[in-house]
Amino acid sequence: MIATERLIVRRPAKEDFEKFFEINHDPQTNIYNPGGPMSFEKAESTFARMLDHWEIHNFGGWAIVEKDHPDNIIGFGGLSYKLYGEEEKLNLGYRFASRAWGKGYATEFAKKAIEYGLNEKNKEEIFAIVRPSNIASVKVLEKAGMIRIGTLNDVPGQPESLVYRIQK
Repeated sequence: MIATERLIVRRPAKEDFEKFFEINHDPQTNIYNPGGPMSFEKAESTFARMLDHWEIHNFGGWAIVEKDHPDNIIGFGGLSYKLYGEEEKLNLGYRFASRAWGKGYATEFAKKAIEYGLNEKNKEEIFAIVRPSNIASVKVLEKAGMIRIGTLNDVPGQPESLVYRIQK
């Protein structure tokens, strides 16, 4: 378990799947996702990969809760290895329930995840991908100290995603 000023992040458990699906199936949290809301099957496979990542690497996506309400998951996010085209990179990702938006949680979380990756896990660099229309997430990444280094054509027929990086 890791804490910030207002958040607790912890390793997810199988019991967290229902909340994971609820957040990822919500059309509001997928406004910028070209794939739209996650189906139950996609959520199951994604959640299983998140748990597997922990088993293999001893870190990964966390369940995110407010300190004041530790039983209420407001999001999922963390660091995990992800393919950027043909190359695997350490990726920062997150998705918060829409009721948690606008409170600065994503920036607080992103800063802590980056600190954890660079300092606790001794990683040299961390990347993030964001849709160009997702201005709020662009601002989060920039406030967390990440710098735009290019684009990635990761969704056929859509504008290229922006690629951000932070180095030690």
